Amino acid sequence: MQTNILEYLEATAPRLPEKLAFSDGTEGLSFREVYGQARAVGSSLLARGADREPVVVFMERHPKMAAAFFGAVYAGCFYVPIDGEMPGFRVEMIFRQLQPRFVICDGKTREQAAALAPEGAQVLLYDQAAACAANEGALAQVRQDALDTDPVYIVFTSGSTGTPKGVAACHRSVLDYIERLDEVLDVTEETVFGNQTPLYFDACLKELYSTIRCGATTYLIPKQLFSFPVKLVEYLNEYKINTVCWVVSALTMISGFKVLDKHIPEYFHTVAFGSEVFPMKQFKLWRAALPKARFINLYGPTEATGMSCWYEVDREFDEGEVLPIGRPFPNTGLLLLNEEDRPAAPGEPGEICLRGTCLTLGYYGDFQRTREVFVQNPLNKAYPELIYRTGDIGRLNDRGELVFLTRKDNQIKHMGHRIELGEIEVVAAAYEGVRGVGCVYNKEKKRLILCYEGECEAGSLGRYLRAKLPSYMVPNRIVPIEALPRTANGKLDRRALAAEMAD
Repeated sequence: MQTNILEYLEATAPRLPEKLAFSDGTEGLSFREVYGQARAVGSSLLARGADREPVVVFMERHPKMAAAFFGAVYAGCFYVPIDGEMPGFRVEMIFRQLQPRFVICDGKTREQAAALAPEGAQVLLYDQAAACAANEGALAQVRQDALDTDPVYIVFTSGSTGTPKGVAACHRSVLDYIERLDEVLDVTEETVFGNQTPLYFDACLKELYSTIRCGATTYLIPKQLFSFPVKLVEYLNEYKINTVCWVVSALTMISGFKVLDKHIPEYFHTVAFGSEVFPMKQFKLWRAALPKARFINLYGPTEATGMSCWYEVDREFDEGEVLPIGRPFPNTGLLLLNEEDRPAAPGEPGEICLRGTCLTLGYYGDFQRTREVFVQNPLNKAYPELIYRTGDIGRLNDRGELVFLTRKDNQIKHMGHRIELGEIEVVAAAYEGVRGVGCVYNKEKKRLILCYEGECEAGSLGRYLRAKLPSYMVPNRIVPIEALPRTANGKLDRRALAAEMAD
């Protein structure tokens, strides 16, 4: 029985010692190097007194950052990923919340890490820690005392109040997630991942842990390439990347600029995506360009360790339709609860709630917010059983597949009607010349505002929407915009867009 994520690395490193594990296209680490350096970092932390506590890994996005994560776990601690791309104010808030005693940094982040670390904290340069001799006895003792319910990491997400929430996940939930995910994606030694998300998001779990479990290879794609779609596709082909798990906007950036007409990621055989609704017009461009590839829609919150549901596209869809998010992973329980906390009827909207091993430990150091969303299953009156209330609204279609509708906080009341902003976006995204859309609501002025990226005229888009939507859903303003604001992992930043349109 596996109880620790490091068992993946310990099984793969002896089997494939010289195989490339992680690379950014310039520098890389083999499995032997990842294993050796991680054990050295763990030993260095133990020698300094680290003990079942958060270790901040504040480094530039690099293969060594992944080894640092595993090093913190070897010390019996849990890592907290931060990198230079994260906004400075956010980094400061995380340091204030954690008050970490240990920070691992590199040459580029050393000065900032030292300035932010609390008094008395030890700031370790990765290269120095990785040169430490492995203390086999100390590492063995840590493993002997470890439990599968011990934390692996804390990933900070944006809180609705503006204060980051640190989600703590344990070995048991990560092991369960990665093994189910690898079955869905069919990950093998031949898999070559192209990582798109920053390493301080839980989304990178798919590449990091699937790589050490299956002996795959992950390329950390340079961020700047996502602003140059042709160069991005050239990079994908140069390193023969065949599997991606990207946010939708990273894919539509390529198809929206018609790059697929001349430049195709020729090695892609598995395209997984999530975090946003894939505009059907753009999805059809991808499917036409890669007719033999598998396309898999993934859904899941950070609080449930990653992706919890999946749907492999197995049929044709009309424009204006939405791809389902399908069904839950094995060993993941899904509840769809209506406003009375009863099971939603087929076709009836309900809040998506999750139960089972996938649930994380909650929010680090914040029991109140944890209790607000990790709650007793209202359908279980017999014994304690937690579920996580996602705040997402979905429904079952006539095939029994789960379809994501909207966020609870994206539902508005306008002209006496309840409106889901996502429905307006789906319709607008189908219009010729539209590459990306975002809809917000000005509560004070009671106005729906639609912003879009693309070449079409606002007037023609407005006429199209009036023909397709009921009058109460037609935006009051339609605004062409050069670039929609996005979060660091590429999702639409609706809060920033609303602030931009507030004037």
